Amino acid sequence: MERLAALEAEVKADAAAQQARRDAAQAKVREQRAQQQAEKDALRARQTELVSRKPKQIAARSRDDSRGDDDASGGDELGSALELARRAHGVKQELTKAPKQGDKSWVKSGVASMVLGPIGWLYAGSLREAVPASAAWLAFAAIASKFIPMFLLFPVLLVALPLSGIAGLLYAVQYNRKGTRQRLFGDKTPKKQLSK
Repeated sequence: MERLAALEAEVKADAAAQQARRDAAQAKVREQRAQQQAEKDALRARQTELVSRKPKQIAARSRDDSRGDDDASGGDELGSALELARRAHGVKQELTKAPKQGDKSWVKSGVASMVLGPIGWLYAGSLREAVPASAAWLAFAAIASKFIPMFLLFPVLLVALPLSGIAGLLYAVQYNRKGTRQRLFGDKTPKKQLSK
C-alpha cells in the first residue's frame, strides 16, 4: 500500500509538473502574440498618422497659395504646370508670329543646325560659342571618320544632331527677341573690371 501510495504521489507530481510546463508554454505563446499585436497596432498608428498628416499639409499649402504666399521649396505642382503652360504658349506665339525685317528664320536655323551640327549655329548663334563649337565639330568629324566605324558613330549622331537643332532654334528665337546674337551657354553678363 505504501508503494502504491508513493507511485500515486509520483504520478500526481509528474502530472503537476507537466501541467506547469504546459501553462508556462501557453503563457509564453500568449506573451509573444500580445507583443506581435502591439507591434502591428503601433505600425497601423504610425501609418494612420502619416496618411492623415499629408492631407493636412496639402490643405495648408493650398491655404498659403490662396493667400498669395508662394513658397519656393513647396513644389506646388499646379503652379508649376501653369507656369510651364504659360511658357509653352509664349514660345508658340514667338514661333508663329510674322517675321520682321532683319529677323532670323527659326526654321532655317533649326534645320541647318540639325543637318550640319554646330556649324548651323553660325546662322543666328553667338559667334563666341558657334565658332569654337564648329571647329571642334569639324575636328571630331575628321578624327571619327578615320577611326570610328559608322555603325558606332550613328547612335551618337542620333542624339547630338537633334540637340544641335534645338540649340539652333533657340539661337534664332533669342536673336529675334533681342535683335542681336545672344549666348546660350556660359556667363551671359559681362564681367565688371576691377577699379585700380
